[in-house]
Amino acid sequence: MFKIGVIAGDGVGPEVVREGVETLELVARKCGFQVETVPFDLGGERYLRTGEVLPAAEKEAVRACDAVILGAVGTPKVPPGVLERGLLLDLRFSFRQCINLRPIKLYPGVETPVKNATPEKIDMVVVRENNEDLYVGAGGFTYKGTPEEVAIQTSINTRFGVDRVLRYAFDLARRRGTGRVFPGLSEAEKKAGKIGRVTMVAKTNVLTYAHDLWQRAFDEMAAGYPDIATDYNHVDACCMHMIRVPERYDVIVTTNMFGDIITDLGAVLQGGLGVAGSGNINPDKQFPSMFEPVHGSAPDIAGKGIANPVATCLTVAMMLDHLGQTAAGDLLRKAVAKVLADGKVKTPDLGGKDSTRAVGEAIRQAFSDLS
Repeated sequence: MFKIGVIAGDGVGPEVVREGVETLELVARKCGFQVETVPFDLGGERYLRTGEVLPAAEKEAVRACDAVILGAVGTPKVPPGVLERGLLLDLRFSFRQCINLRPIKLYPGVETPVKNATPEKIDMVVVRENNEDLYVGAGGFTYKGTPEEVAIQTSINTRFGVDRVLRYAFDLARRRGTGRVFPGLSEAEKKAGKIGRVTMVAKTNVLTYAHDLWQRAFDEMAAGYPDIATDYNHVDACCMHMIRVPERYDVIVTTNMFGDIITDLGAVLQGGLGVAGSGNINPDKQFPSMFEPVHGSAPDIAGKGIANPVATCLTVAMMLDHLGQTAAGDLLRKAVAKVLADGKVKTPDLGGKDSTRAVGEAIRQAFSDLS
């Protein structure tokens, strides 16, 4: 029995989470395991009603879960930073969710704005450091609100934190390369026995302290993975290459801040935020990991029933992988891929006219047909 915390949140969150939870329950029944979902009333609406962001008792209840599904949090009525720091970052930091995992995969049947891009060319994973860098919030103001104001925010990078994200990235590249050879490898790399590639993305030419640490740690970590090719890109060059030659990337490992930026670029590559899932991972499973679609609360379409639930269903598949139910996760991804490839049922963001509910039902029907 897996206990799954559910934070539906705000905006379109409850709409897509309903489809994700119903899909999870179907998968569990079909694949022979049990899930118990535990709802949590957290997010912008809760804050507006009570002034509470993450009460201690509910935080402890979330801690008792095996994993968490998060729909979205945020409303224009709540000042920026209140929910981001008080809820999302608190959960990520308190539960040591040091890895933000973002698959970037173009499925057949989904259009991308990149000319000549194909599903064969867009299949990468970004491993983003999730507990350090500028997001720690180290810094402050002096003379705030005056012409002499000074604002300081410091990037925090520890060798321990960098090593754990690098190790995760190299291990992931090895898993992805097992049974196949990454097509972006050069002939020389293939002859040398390489099966995958890890590209570190940073800014070593300017951030000469923090990213020097990253580069040295990366070089030392790579020595322990002789079967994995390595590469380095400045973050600006990476953004260019992701558009021009996305097939060069297998696993990208990067800092918290840069990862936040390039993963949204990756979402555009794969057809939009509506098909982009993510996981905030505690690799040791000492605390629950949290899985969320990346599209946010989208208040402009909330309540219209047209939000795309594909990202949520792919996020559920990531959660199943994390919980050791990889066969179920693979089957769910195949069901999503079938619906996308058929193109008969799709929400407006993908050029269709169907509802959130209709797409969720189509995915569940495809899963039933495959299982």
